[in-house]
Amino acid sequence: MRIDVVAFSTNGCATAKRVGEALADEDVRLFSKTSSDSLGLEPVQGPVREWVGTSFSECDAIVFVGATGIAVRYITPYVRSKDTDPAVVCIDEHGRWAIALLSGHIGGCNQLTERIADGIGAEAIITTATDLNGKFSVDTFATRNGMRISSLKIAKDVSARVLDGRFVGFCSDIEITGDLPDGITVADSGEFGVCVSADPEKAPFGVTLNLVPMDVVLGVGCKRGTDPSKLHGFVSETLESLGIAPERVAAVASIDIKRDEEAILELARNLKAPARFYTSGELNSLEGDYSRSQFVQSVTEVDCVCERSAAMASGGNDFILRKTARDGMTVAVCRRRIEPRFV
Repeated sequence: MRIDVVAFSTNGCATAKRVGEALADEDVRLFSKTSSDSLGLEPVQGPVREWVGTSFSECDAIVFVGATGIAVRYITPYVRSKDTDPAVVCIDEHGRWAIALLSGHIGGCNQLTERIADGIGAEAIITTATDLNGKFSVDTFATRNGMRISSLKIAKDVSARVLDGRFVGFCSDIEITGDLPDGITVADSGEFGVCVSADPEKAPFGVTLNLVPMDVVLGVGCKRGTDPSKLHGFVSETLESLGIAPERVAAVASIDIKRDEEAILELARNLKAPARFYTSGELNSLEGDYSRSQFVQSVTEVDCVCERSAAMASGGNDFILRKTARDGMTVAVCRRRIEPRFV
């Protein structure tokens, strides 16, 4: 998880360093925007508004150490949608209060806020209704378990029904461990409900919220300057031949020298999945048998970019499809292990 932390005073910089220590196992970058002592934090170059815009596009979360009003003013131009905006946390400069400001559920802000509060000894301020009332939050459940939400509107209706005590059915094609939370009822049909399935079109309820497990990772490679529509078409046909819905794709992975390849970046945007890039050293560190290409090895120092990238991003070698090539493009498909549970 990439997290940017920015502070606006010397006291704030000291608190920011404490936040960094509390999140030591994450990819945390500490910044300052102050004319006072920054305590060694990296200075924000240029206007803060531009820095925030960059962080919004690059990070999973932004932590402001300063007044809530500062955070609100800077993030306002970039707020778009709860399914794409990063988590935003605001902490006072002395670290007494940690406020979940944006993307509480899908962005993981509530969970991050509680984690920061525990780590620095602050009081977590969380205002989402389901959390306040101790009720089941379907978007938190989906995000925590790596599932794609089919409709934010229906997800909102789920929360409203749970809070009102109205019927919400629940069915799943895969095993989910843990105790069924209050507010939902196991059912195969009914007027309204939630369905966990690899089939995003499955509709057992009159109104169905589909949660699609994102259990597939794509490893891709292509020649420099490949037409984005060409790569998208190739990948789409490949997924269709495998009977895999695009909604199941959790990530698009490749080697870091392709970090600026528009065809790969556009593919990730179309699939609404993050693009992950790895160095040749990271890819070569993987154990196992992979396809080999002397040409690819000479260019990238890796014998097979697509297979190794898919394996790296999925955390294993459970291949659904090994390297498949067409017109200078390659794709491999790995299954990502998902073990959903109720908390």
